[in-house]
Amino acid sequence: MSQEPRAAGSPTPNPQSPTPVDLSVNVAGIRMKNPVMTASGTFGYAQEFEQYMDLNRLGALVVKTITRLPRPGNPPPRIVETPAGMLNAIGLQNVGIEGFIREKLPYLRRLQPPLIVNVAGESVEDFRELTKRIGDQEGVAGIELNVSCPNVAGGLDFSTDPQLAYRVVKAAREATPLPLIPKLSPNVTDIVAIARAVAEAGADAISLINTLVGMAVDVRTRRPRIGNVTGGVSGPAIRPIAVRMVWQVARAVRLPIIGMGGILTAEDALEFMIAGATAVAVGTANFIDPEAPVRVIEGLEQYCTANGIQDVRQLIGSLEIPLGIDE
Repeated sequence: MSQEPRAAGSPTPNPQSPTPVDLSVNVAGIRMKNPVMTASGTFGYAQEFEQYMDLNRLGALVVKTITRLPRPGNPPPRIVETPAGMLNAIGLQNVGIEGFIREKLPYLRRLQPPLIVNVAGESVEDFRELTKRIGDQEGVAGIELNVSCPNVAGGLDFSTDPQLAYRVVKAAREATPLPLIPKLSPNVTDIVAIARAVAEAGADAISLINTLVGMAVDVRTRRPRIGNVTGGVSGPAIRPIAVRMVWQVARAVRLPIIGMGGILTAEDALEFMIAGATAVAVGTANFIDPEAPVRVIEGLEQYCTANGIQDVRQLIGSLEIPLGIDE
């Protein structure tokens, strides 16, 4: 009788020294020692977390969104707890491109994990300029294009229209040879159409997904519970939507996918990888447990060891669909 697979995080069944597990992955030429990175907007500029964890254990680092000019962000309150997640409307508060290069990049260059810088523009030309400026900096491995922030005016425009998404990625492609990773919004009717548009424009990988637009009301005051009225919903509540979109895009576009949305444990990360993601990003969990990304890495290794998997890449896209099910 075949043995049932053990759950993520289960102890190794063999007390003997097991064969080391290869956790390394390659995302569009960005070589990572494991598939776990941080989600933009949830990890600051990394230095904020150095007292809680060994940052060099991460597969890659993604810093919070950088814009052309510094932004103060939206008025408070900015964060509201929701069932199985949170609602946020930070509004892309950041130090701006010049402040990032001058104040943040020197520290980030000293870390071992590849650095992926997330940028957001208010126009196609903004994206071109930001991409060129970041792409010229030493120590940057890739650029994530934030075309899908729901918390700023016009932030979703670039990711809900295939033609606009194409234009942004095309402009960025002309500005740098670095790997480009558009971060797409789930607030669309057809995620595959957007994914195909950015792939055609020259994207090297795709991040899925950004937050869903949501709202919370204080029934005592009858006012919105968040200063921006609406915000982005994240956390475990959105994970099934994110996994579904990763699966859909993985079947339609031949690009590496970085899956994200409610990852708290190794088992959560495994869902994304089995559905087709090459790597995963931990986001909201960082607010609950600053060591969450490291726990996910450890859990992935334990799962692979317990199930006789020597290379984590064997799991990517390994989903088995029952016969007779219309995909």
